[in-house]
Amino acid sequence: VNVTSVRRADDGYHVTTSQGEIRCRTLVIASGACNRPVVPGLSEGVPPEIEQVTPFDYREPGRLPDGGVLVVGASATGVQLAAELRRSGRPVILSVGEHVRLPRVYRGRDVLWWMDVSGVWDQRYDEIEDLTRARRLPSPQLVGTPERATLDLNTLTGMGVELVGRWAAVRDGSALFSGGLRNMFSLADLKMNRLLGTFDEWAVTHGRDAEVGPVERFEPTRPPASPRLRIDLRGGEIRTIVWATGFRPDYSWLHVPVVDDKGHLRHDGGVVTDSPGMYALGLPVLRRRRSTFINGIEPDAREVIDHLARHLGLPR
Repeated sequence: VNVTSVRRADDGYHVTTSQGEIRCRTLVIASGACNRPVVPGLSEGVPPEIEQVTPFDYREPGRLPDGGVLVVGASATGVQLAAELRRSGRPVILSVGEHVRLPRVYRGRDVLWWMDVSGVWDQRYDEIEDLTRARRLPSPQLVGTPERATLDLNTLTGMGVELVGRWAAVRDGSALFSGGLRNMFSLADLKMNRLLGTFDEWAVTHGRDAEVGPVERFEPTRPPASPRLRIDLRGGEIRTIVWATGFRPDYSWLHVPVVDDKGHLRHDGGVVTDSPGMYALGLPVLRRRRSTFINGIEPDAREVIDHLARHLGLPR
């Protein structure tokens, strides 16, 4: 059934659904963090003749107008769509902001294997210095393919995708881009190499160095010689804009004052703040860095349900 409304009741919560009403003392919100695409306000300044789509609207290159495509956002969705559009023969420009670069395979093992065994994914939310930032980090530039290929910005430029900086403004029908592309690349490369160093250290410390491949370092992200700072959106070069600028949860049905001004649920490790008996699961870094992955839900759920049981006074 669909939940259409949740409100506080004297002894808990009143839930309205498409098939009736439910009264409950406790409530677990597990509706996900990516219910709606985020589209920045500058989209309102785009000329009307340009089609604008989000990943929720996009299906395949053939359904877009003929001509060039500007993909905005260089996280997992953005780089995958840019690659697919470019393979279809279209001119593609990718607007790059903050991003997380990772190789698909490192030292012969999938990078997610390294994240798992090295304990990076198990870092707890109360051990992270800047938790708000950690919860809002972009998704890594990873793609799942049978050949386990790395899809990073170097791969895209090798395919003929043009890179520009973060889209900063629309002025007189033109898109204006930040000039800090080189710095953005350097920061992403630095963070990637720091993480790979963590993997190397783990392999040595745990006696696993001999069973994996040799230490690798990857070519720095190649900046364009002279990235464009302005594109005339009325000149016909761009016919479609794809907004791959992230997602946000949808709490429009939640009529309890537990959502902040940016649309995020206020909680402490899945225990919703200022609303006894309300809990959450499946949100970014809920209790661990792996919280939004399928293999991260079980340990989070055990701890959240322990708290729920104590709230109800149930024996554990």
